[in-house]
Amino acid sequence: MATEIVVLFYSRHGATAQMANLIARGIEEVDGAQAKIRTVPAVSTICEATSDEIPSDGALYATLDDLKNCAGLILGSPTRFGNMASALKYFLDGTSSLWLSGALTGKPAAVFTSTSSLHGGQETTLTSMMLPLLHHGMLITGLPYSETALLETKSGGTPYGASHLAGIDNSRKIDEHEKKLCLALGKRIATLAVKLA
Repeated sequence: MATEIVVLFYSRHGATAQMANLIARGIEEVDGAQAKIRTVPAVSTICEATSDEIPSDGALYATLDDLKNCAGLILGSPTRFGNMASALKYFLDGTSSLWLSGALTGKPAAVFTSTSSLHGGQETTLTSMMLPLLHHGMLITGLPYSETALLETKSGGTPYGASHLAGIDNSRKIDEHEKKLCLALGKRIATLAVKLA
């Protein structure tokens, strides 16, 4: 049976979703590893948002069982004022039962983000996603500088996790350095998860 890594993200304009797919490709390059891509529904500022149980397109919505049964977890979110998006935070706030049971303790985890501006809070957003993972007892890993794209990038890419500069109008495509770092992050977590399993 394959070691399952959940790539859980929220994406508003599609860049974070594209990163999730690249990370999943990196996971599946590792023998014995399988990616499971999941998302979360948007939240509303004016009333309780409701949505169909199955989204009309894209990834399925995450469940607590997805996290409970995974061997590793990679979280992704666009930057919202240097923090993760509220939709992802809302989902994570509902994981208390997993924390109480220790379901995620000792599993490898990583994070990724997309921003509109180069200095738009990539690293603080990545750190904000790490905090609940640390409370869950997960083993956080980033990207080492042995990944040469990390030294060469002029856009996204941090040692804290993969990142992408989408541009003010969100039209900038994921460049080769950012792509390599997404693939490397997926491969890194999958390799750790397979070893730990």
